[in-house]
Order: sequence, then C-alpha cells, then structure tokens
Amino acid sequence: MRIRPRLLPLTAAALAAVSSLAFALPPASTGHAFNGVAGPRSGDVGTFGPAASTSVAPGGNFDLSVWELQEPVGSPGSPTTIPSSRLQGANGFQDTYFYTDPRDGAMTFWAPEKGVTTPNSNYARSELREMNRDGSPANWSLAGSHRLNATLRVVSVTSNVCVGQIHLGTGGSSTKPLVELYYRANGDIVLGTEDSPSGGQTPHPVGHVAVGKTWSYTIAVSGGHTVDLTVNGTTTHYAIPSSFDSYRQYFKAGSYNQSSSSSTTKGARVAFYGLEVAHS
Repeated sequence: MRIRPRLLPLTAAALAAVSSLAFALPPASTGHAFNGVAGPRSGDVGTFGPAASTSVAPGGNFDLSVWELQEPVGSPGSPTTIPSSRLQGANGFQDTYFYTDPRDGAMTFWAPEKGVTTPNSNYARSELREMNRDGSPANWSLAGSHRLNATLRVVSVTSNVCVGQIHLGTGGSSTKPLVELYYRANGDIVLGTEDSPSGGQTPHPVGHVAVGKTWSYTIAVSGGHTVDLTVNGTTTHYAIPSSFDSYRQYFKAGSYNQSSSSSTTKGARVAFYGLEVAHS
C-alpha cells in the first residue's frame, strides 16, 4: 500500500489542542518558535514553565519520568542506556552527549558519526526512548490517540538526522520504525513512512527550516489507522498499512544521526526546547 499524504491547514482550535508543551525558551533570534500557551491536560506528560534554568541538568527543566536515554557509547552492539530514575531532577544525569546548553537551557543531544550502535543500525544516537512511569517500556496499541510534541532546533548536522520516531514494539519480529522524522543538512524536513514491517521506506517532504532556526513538530496517531504530522502549523496525514495492525508502538526523540565515519567531531547536535507525550 502506497501512502498518500494530504495537506491541510491547521486551524486555531487544532493548534491550541496540541500546544501545551514542556519548554525552555529558545533565543529570540531563532524564529519559528512553537510556544506552549495552554496548561497541562489529562494524559499529558510534560513540564510547563516560562523558561529553563541553564544551571541544572535536563531533568531539572523537563519531565523525564517517561523516558530513558540511549547514548553512542558502551560496548559494540550494546549502547549505554541511562534509566529514567537517573535522568530526573536538577542533579540528574548529563554528559558530553546529553546536557543542558549553558546559554539557553535547551536539552541538547550530541551524536557523533563514530559511536556505538545498536545491532540493527549502522548509526550512533543520543536519543530518548519512551517509558511508562513504573519503569517498564512503553508499548501502546495503535487504537486511541497518541501524540509526541516537540520544539527544537538542529544546531549542526553532517548530512541527515532523525529527530523523532514512532517505533514498533511487540507484536512481531520486526525492529523497524513506523515513521521517522528527518532533518537534512540543507534544511529540508522529511517524514519517512515504513512500507511494511519487512522494510522499505517512502520519503515525504514536509517543510524547510534553516540550520539553527527553531521549529516544531507533532507526530500523532489517530483512530488506529492514520499518522498525523504537524510541522510549523501545517498538517499532513498518512494511512497506516494494515500489516502494522498487530504491532504495538512507542515514541523516540533526540539525535539519531544518519551518517557514519571515523570522525568523533562530525555529527548531529539537536537542542530541544519542548518535549511532551500524551495518550488517551
């Protein structure tokens, strides 16, 4: 089944429905900010406040109780994972690959081209994986409503970086994503939709933002059959092939670099000013 996107303008009411974000204020000069203006709703997981502190770990500015972190270090095929319990709070975990930007408070992810990868990937990542509050891996059904909101900017990238995903959980043997949102070095934003659990991905251009400029996205699932993507106020819809019906899902966000080399100085650095998940 080939996925055919349909462009729709986002109404003011729809924008308000997705606007309660966890956020740190980006620099005023970065443009296209997605400002959280509504308070938290039932089912939302995020941090709400007027600004971020530059002197605390990311867990002091963001609610990281429903995330664990995978880093580009560890042993071959087994990257280091930092559990939610270590990420939370002002004195939570941070290092070279995951830290608070001392200039603006952004939660920043660094993934070099050379780094430890998972067994099913050739690329390093500094990336959050959605969890439940009890510490178990998130693993939700396509039925219902599920949403990942983010405000971010790509500080630097060699060629291409994935900044958000819906990934397959249990329900079969596939380790593929359902969708991946990419930011390319030329500023193009592209959604990759998986053709089937066996593989194959179809790219869909969905926007353009210059490197270093702030932008927003919402990746959502509605009704069990559609992925709804909003980038800077423009929404596109993608039918989910029935071959994914047996699979459960989870969100990911951060810097999943899409190029590799022997360099530890080239890579993708991504700064997040808002991050929220919601399920209903």
